[in-house]
Amino acid sequence: MTNTEKATDYAQTEQLTSTLQPQTHTLKTGAELLVEAFLEEEVEYIFGYPGGAVLPLYDTFYNGQIRHILYRHEQGATHAAEGYARVSGKPGVVVVTSGPGATNAMTGIADAYSDSLPLVVITGQVATPGIGKDAFQEADILSMTTPITKHNYQVHDVKDIPRIVKEAFHIANYGRKGPVVIDFPKDMGVLSTETTNDKTVNTPGYYVNHKPEIDEIQKLTALLKSAKQPIVLAGAGVNFSKSNEALLQFVEKYQIPVVTTLHGLGAIPFSHPLFLGMGGMHGSYASNMALTDCDLLINFGSRFDDRLASQPESFAPHAKIVHVDIDPSEINKIIRTDLGIVADVGAVLAALSKYRIEVPNHQDWLNTVNANKSKHPFKYLPSEQREFSRPQRVIEYIGEITKGKAYVATDVGQHQMWVAQFYPFETYGQLITSGGLGTMGFGIPAAIGAQFAKPSDTVVVFVGDGGFQMTNQEMALLNEFNLKIKIVLINNGTLGMVKQWQDKFFNQRFSHSVFNDQPDFRKLSEAYGVKSFLIDDNQKLESQIDAAFLHDGPALIEVRISPTEPVLPMVPSGKANHEMEGLL
Repeated sequence: MTNTEKATDYAQTEQLTSTLQPQTHTLKTGAELLVEAFLEEEVEYIFGYPGGAVLPLYDTFYNGQIRHILYRHEQGATHAAEGYARVSGKPGVVVVTSGPGATNAMTGIADAYSDSLPLVVITGQVATPGIGKDAFQEADILSMTTPITKHNYQVHDVKDIPRIVKEAFHIANYGRKGPVVIDFPKDMGVLSTETTNDKTVNTPGYYVNHKPEIDEIQKLTALLKSAKQPIVLAGAGVNFSKSNEALLQFVEKYQIPVVTTLHGLGAIPFSHPLFLGMGGMHGSYASNMALTDCDLLINFGSRFDDRLASQPESFAPHAKIVHVDIDPSEINKIIRTDLGIVADVGAVLAALSKYRIEVPNHQDWLNTVNANKSKHPFKYLPSEQREFSRPQRVIEYIGEITKGKAYVATDVGQHQMWVAQFYPFETYGQLITSGGLGTMGFGIPAAIGAQFAKPSDTVVVFVGDGGFQMTNQEMALLNEFNLKIKIVLINNGTLGMVKQWQDKFFNQRFSHSVFNDQPDFRKLSEAYGVKSFLIDDNQKLESQIDAAFLHDGPALIEVRISPTEPVLPMVPSGKANHEMEGLL
């Protein structure tokens, strides 16, 4: 076939995709089959952005069977789906067009992969005859997303759509959760086929054994019987499995203190006496000393990432280590394990609840960890300059007025760590943050997705002035949908975490980490119809926050803080957890 013939063939296919309609009442288009498949999966929302390759799909969305939320950027749509998935426990659904639409969504897909969040992302693609021919807005999204998805598909036959969608939802939400991409050529949306009830799921690689073996539980009970200084490390797996109550019963029964990861916050109430705080780089003194001194560490659903164990060879040096994780690839990947249990955290806790284990008295150990809590709690000094507020106090006060029950989203940077240190999370699913990839711009769209999942609950998002300028356009949705989200903008005029590292490790050479010019954030907020408040006097901190939270609608609170405010304490990169700096 000559190039001219190929071009003619492609043009004819494009014309076909814009004119072809179902021929009889017994036939359905690929777009109609997609919507039917979404309805079978009880999809509430589609987060998306239209374009040429997905117009057949969007034409089917016109009847409003599923609520579509139009974001202002595809990255925002994927972060919103993440926020929705984190809070609801259901896969977030995204639809974007081909080429740049799909590539714009990739940051959110990669973020979901890092944080094990279930997404089903439909990426438009050029019509089938145009694939591989450099057609307008063509991109090889399958190759691009292979490393950042649990699985990806390209639709080659309209008849396969119901099965592919069913498999995609199963894969995304089964075992270790994650994103699945379905690449959807334009012609597949308009071609018709006879409907079929055959939606057989054929995913042999995505069925896992959720239950532990009896001998594994017996080995764990034996370790508990001999441990004098045990701790539990609670990760995201506790929250994903919704086994918080089971964890609480376990640690109370045997009086075992608990350290959490960033995504494990809420696994045990902040106010509980056995809670030591978050561990790792910006964790509490009590947590990091417990990680160092324990003789048994039971890891429920954490992956031992470098922010928790930046020096693996000296991590928990005196401890027997038990690692419970639903993903077998995590066992012994970073930290040597004495007992690895590949199972659901909830199933392991349920199995343990059937035993009555005679353990040593842990009172001396509890006295030690409680003394460490008292010695160096998270704290801060009063601000020396009236125009600057302490961000820690802002977060602490919002925790007080929300009673630790708000859904809290963050962007990425210093404020993210202050939230982890000072917001009193009481249960699972409250924290919506980018932990693995550390994606600036995550906060605002993710908070919006969370609010759609929990329309009657309080949602607060903390964001720095850097991250705010990446995705603030999504604020348009707040007024459009009357979402009463409170945005707390921590403004230090810098890329705070970058500047902090430059201060400590690069001899204060602040290379391109200070903003020389900033927009008027309050005017920008008002332009989106969002009422704004300013805290540039720390004597008015509480009254301004009160006014914002009493406002019956979305609000932005700009908080001016010192550009030299650091996140402390800190374990420098490559150091052991007990080598903390900046303790107060």
